[in-house]
Amino acid sequence: MQIKNNFKINKISVNQFYPRYMRFKIRFHLKKNTMAKEVKSVEYGLEKIFEGAQDFLPLLGTDYVEFYVGNAKQSAHYYKTAFGYQSLAYAGLETGVRDRTSYVLKQDKIRIVLTTPLTQDSPIHEHLRKHGDGVKVAALWVEDATSAYEETMKRGARSFMEPTVEKDEHGEVVRSGIYTYGETVHIFVERKNYNGVFLPGYKEWKSDYNPEPTGLKYIDHMVGNVGWNEMNTWVKFYEEVMGFVNFLSFDDKQINTEYSALMSKVMSNGNGRIKFPINEPAEGKKKSQIEEYLDFYGGPGIQHIAIATDDIIKTVSQLKARGVEFLSAPPHTYYEAIPERLGEHMGMMKEDINEIEKLAIMVDADEDGYLLQIFTKPVQDRPTLFFEIIQRMGAKGFGAGNFKALFESIEREQQLRGTL
Repeated sequence: MQIKNNFKINKISVNQFYPRYMRFKIRFHLKKNTMAKEVKSVEYGLEKIFEGAQDFLPLLGTDYVEFYVGNAKQSAHYYKTAFGYQSLAYAGLETGVRDRTSYVLKQDKIRIVLTTPLTQDSPIHEHLRKHGDGVKVAALWVEDATSAYEETMKRGARSFMEPTVEKDEHGEVVRSGIYTYGETVHIFVERKNYNGVFLPGYKEWKSDYNPEPTGLKYIDHMVGNVGWNEMNTWVKFYEEVMGFVNFLSFDDKQINTEYSALMSKVMSNGNGRIKFPINEPAEGKKKSQIEEYLDFYGGPGIQHIAIATDDIIKTVSQLKARGVEFLSAPPHTYYEAIPERLGEHMGMMKEDINEIEKLAIMVDADEDGYLLQIFTKPVQDRPTLFFEIIQRMGAKGFGAGNFKALFESIEREQQLRGTL
């Protein structure tokens, strides 16, 4: 880290955002910390970083996320155009599948599957009628899908799919699956003996239209919303059935606004590659975002998916230029307070606060570093699923310092929808 560049950034933000009597204090603090450690984007390896996790599966990462959508062809075009995904694979009538069509998209380590039913009596059709577009499957990459199924089932999981061997000319994949909250499913995918494009039954999807990627790298975490007083039930499920650890907890005293509140606990496997925060509503003056989700989704489900980037300013700039809509910006006073809130981490920060404010990106810090994050508006007509873009510069947290600003922004959207 070059001290000169950091000092320039911090000097600009101090002069612009702080009254004169505060400037000396902040500059003195920054001067003391100019030799602070340099922080880099977080990369999760396979080593264990959460000692409380049992890791009897174990999990290697997110394999894919499958969305049930009303029109997979049009949804694929949206995700390619707006988010910069690339065509990867296809399954449908042309590949011998008679009841559904699936388009698979890829960007860096992320794979998403967009599936739509072809028949009226399809269970996918019923899922869409009840929930609208949303996440059905959070598939997890494992070394042994049979063992993962047996280990979770003997600990109380509910079966979705027994271990099944799927083969084609490129080898074989073993998949199994269990239910989690609501109708959401975890499918365990073992692909060590497979070198095809995606899975047996899919063919390569070649397209002349592949917009440039936007810098999205991998799925950082997926957040689930559950009903009243159900959070601890699902915390126990992830602890006992899947061997996760609860490494962060937030109650309604920490997550609240004038009108609403919620509670949240963050579950992780041992290596930190799979993180599932779980939210439940709490009492407030008006309807919280969690209650709104439960009403429109028709029960528990995945509320948002957080996707990591190494350059959030570049990524968000591109997403906005492509038509992705984000929540409204926090007030100017939020950005005025950043140097004080970040404290010593301000000396590590490489981004210009002016640029961050222009894009409505939020900033927070913990003992390991800082992070930057921003949230889209819902990506379908029902106010349910949305995305988070996150850049972790050492920080392992979830932006607790941004909760109030974030939820007030969501409440402004709820006010417009008449659902607050």
